[in-house]
Amino acid sequence: MPISSVFNNGVEGYNRASQGIEKASAQISRASIDQQDDAQLAQQRQLQGARPEEAVTPPVSQPARIDEALVNLKVEEFNAKANVNTIQTADEVLGTLIDIKA
Repeated sequence: MPISSVFNNGVEGYNRASQGIEKASAQISRASIDQQDDAQLAQQRQLQGARPEEAVTPPVSQPARIDEALVNLKVEEFNAKANVNTIQTADEVLGTLIDIKA
């Protein structure tokens, strides 16, 4: 396998991981904002005289979204590190080949 294709695969993998990190970060941010909105809505209901269980009950699906986004963020972090290691290894191999040729 040519060194250039190893570099290209490492860079492409790193770019995909970077996009995944951005996506997971946006999901975490969106979920946090949704939770804040839900907390404000519960507080408004409580002030308007709604039953206490309606005012403070958080949505059931929110924690799963945050958990999933956090897991995705960590997975993409590992993907990025693995691709950086691929690029570094290809660089070292290329350097060694140049040293041998010279």
